[in-house]
Amino acid sequence: MLPPAALAARAAQAGLHTISITDHDTCAGLAEAESAVRDHGLRLVSGVEITAIEDCRDVHMLAYFFDPSNPPLLEFLDSQRVNRERRVCEIGDRLASLGLNIEVAPIIASTRSAAGRSVGRPQIADALVNAGHAVDRDDAFARLLGVGRPAYVARRGPRPEDVIAIVRSAGGIVSMAHPGLTAQDHLIPRLAAAGLQALEVRHSDHDPATEQRYRELAARQGLAVSGGSDFHGDIGHRASTIGRVTLSLEEFAALEARRP
Repeated sequence: MLPPAALAARAAQAGLHTISITDHDTCAGLAEAESAVRDHGLRLVSGVEITAIEDCRDVHMLAYFFDPSNPPLLEFLDSQRVNRERRVCEIGDRLASLGLNIEVAPIIASTRSAAGRSVGRPQIADALVNAGHAVDRDDAFARLLGVGRPAYVARRGPRPEDVIAIVRSAGGIVSMAHPGLTAQDHLIPRLAAAGLQALEVRHSDHDPATEQRYRELAARQGLAVSGGSDFHGDIGHRASTIGRVTLSLEEFAALEARRP
C-alpha cells in the first residue's frame, strides 16, 4: 500500500538493511524502490510473489535475486495480471448476486493506469468497505472473499513447477511462501525435486512451534530458509510487523548462495 520511497524509509526506521519488495505478480515498483533504498543505505533484493495453482488452491511462490528486465518473466507476469482482472470481474458478479453491488470497472481502470500494477481481492475489499458492506479489509475477507466464503472465486493459473522454471530461467530462486498458512506440506518434496530452493520459515504469522517445524522440514529437504514480515501497509493484522521478522546474516548468505 505504501509508495516505494515511503516503504524504504519505514524499513530503514525499523533497523533493516537488506529488504525485498514482493508485490503480487508484478515487478513494477522495483525501479522506484531501487532508487529509494539508496537514499537510506539499504540493499534491495529483486522480488515478486507469484501465485501458482495446485488442485484449485493458491500456492504462493516468492521469487528472489532474478533479473527484473527478463522478457519471458515479464510476459509471464503480464498473463498473471490478465487472469487477476478476469477473477476480479467474476467476484464482482458473485457479489452482485448477493445484493452487494460494487463498481468493478473503476478498480480495474485504476490499476491499468498505473502500468504493471496488480489487481486483486484487497481492492475488492476496499470497495466493499467504501460501499458500507464491510467494516474493514479483514472483515471483507472473513465474511465474503476468503476461501469458502460466498463471493470467493477460485483462481486459475500456472502449476508451481512452471513458476520455478520461469524464475530460474531469469536467474532467480523460489521460496514457498508462508507454508504454515497454506498447509500444503505434501507438495514440498515434489517441488524441492523440481528446483524449489527455500521455505519461508520465518513469517509474521508463524508461531515458534510452526517456525521450528518448517525449519526442520527445510533441512530434511535440503532447502534454505527465507523470511519476511508480509507487511502490506498500516492496516490489517500485519501493520506492525515490519522489522520484527528477519533473517540472520548466515541464513541470508545461505539463501543468496542458492542463486543459479
